[in-house]
Amino acid sequence: MTEMFKLKAFIDLFKDNGILISADCDENTEIGYISYNSRDIKEDTLFLCKGLHFKEQFLCDAMNKGSVAYVSEKKYEVDAPAVIVSDIRKAMYLMANFFYGNAWQKLNLVGITGTKGKSTTAYFLKYIFDEHLKSSCKMSGLMSTLEIYDGVVNEESTLTTPEPFELHKHFDNAVKSGLSLFTMEVSSQALKYGRTAGVEFQFGCYLNIGIDHISAVEHPDFEDYFNSKMKLFSQCRTAVINLDSDKSEDVIKASKNAPEVITFSTQNENADVYGYNIRKDGSNTVFTVKTKSFTEDFTLSIPGLFNVSNALCAIAVCEKLGIDVNTIRTGLYNSHTAGRMEVYESEDKKIAVIVDYAHNKLSFETLFQSVRKEFPGRWVSIVFGCPGNKAIIRRKDMGEVSGKLADFIYITEDDPAEENILDICNVIAGYIEGVGGKDKYKIITDRGDAIKTAIEDAKGESVIILAGKGAETHQKRGLESQPYESDAFFAKKYLKEYDERQGK
Repeated sequence: MTEMFKLKAFIDLFKDNGILISADCDENTEIGYISYNSRDIKEDTLFLCKGLHFKEQFLCDAMNKGSVAYVSEKKYEVDAPAVIVSDIRKAMYLMANFFYGNAWQKLNLVGITGTKGKSTTAYFLKYIFDEHLKSSCKMSGLMSTLEIYDGVVNEESTLTTPEPFELHKHFDNAVKSGLSLFTMEVSSQALKYGRTAGVEFQFGCYLNIGIDHISAVEHPDFEDYFNSKMKLFSQCRTAVINLDSDKSEDVIKASKNAPEVITFSTQNENADVYGYNIRKDGSNTVFTVKTKSFTEDFTLSIPGLFNVSNALCAIAVCEKLGIDVNTIRTGLYNSHTAGRMEVYESEDKKIAVIVDYAHNKLSFETLFQSVRKEFPGRWVSIVFGCPGNKAIIRRKDMGEVSGKLADFIYITEDDPAEENILDICNVIAGYIEGVGGKDKYKIITDRGDAIKTAIEDAKGESVIILAGKGAETHQKRGLESQPYESDAFFAKKYLKEYDERQGK
């Protein structure tokens, strides 16, 4: 049975936090559900008016479907009980936390932020945690760019870090399902706009920083982006930080907002968790880790030498939690992240197709460096696009990096949203031309066709990087999310066609 609350409880919450402007309503009205989606309305719903595309009609629809009152920053010309607040985002996290009874407090909650590597680190932790929990027949919770698992929900994600009501509902599901360990990615947008406000993480993990998400609707400049990520340290008990990151001095200073700090590094042997002697063993990556309690070798079965840093972060968290070394070792070795450095090869081994989520300057540079080391002497091409309406700087950064480091480039679709795909592609092409010339790229707006062409054009021993989408199975076109077969699907399909041609 759904727990009911008096509307007065929310009014008092707003008043106590200094955001209540007015309450034109019956305070004894009972609330059993809260929503900001006019298509998701139940009896006794308190409706929130928020969002860039919000229209008064949405409020009318919500009231007609059973909403009993609304919360907003402005009064609408709608005959409905209204609670007006000065900050709707603050109202959202306050309401969500209250409605779900601070469920996060009953979890060992790990939050991870950084420009690249968040998903991989989250999966490293999930595999280790699940290995640790094996005897209890439980799994750990996960909230990532790729998927969400909370003991009830197991589905593909739509946001790296959900809005407060979804976020706290997942925490509540996890607690009710008996989950004890929960790992989540925390985006700069979530930190800037307070989606995780009011939540305290047991661990706040910081991986790295690069230029990304700079646009009129995200972060106006790099400083705002960086400072947003630093907010995580004010919401955690233990900060886990990468000493090798750019702006490391500023990171160290910000991390002091947490009661405890743990450091990791592949360059500084004085770090609490130090990784060194990194080497390849076939397709595996082996490295040695020194901490205060052990010096041990670990093995990653996924490619990408840069993943050692992500593994060190996971090891730091697990050592602090008291998880034994063998469990950490097994979890790391078994770890796999869909859409992260997934390698598919032709039968003759001449073509390797890498599916990876790399989608900004830092991840592009790191990926190319790793590919050149792990596949020396090969022709390297890349298929990628840039999203519409956000992260505009990626068009320049990814265009220039690929123009310098790739042998050939196929520019294509990647969540164009409300922008024209060809317009986005032409902007990227301009930056490629600036560093690599006009003969270094093709524009093929259909992503499946771009992948097909890249495999057909492969020269000798080749590596084809499919960047940006990872394991995603949708494209955002306009305001809608439309089905997409996935980069892996097309890689396997057109490699099979290549194999069949070679067999003739």
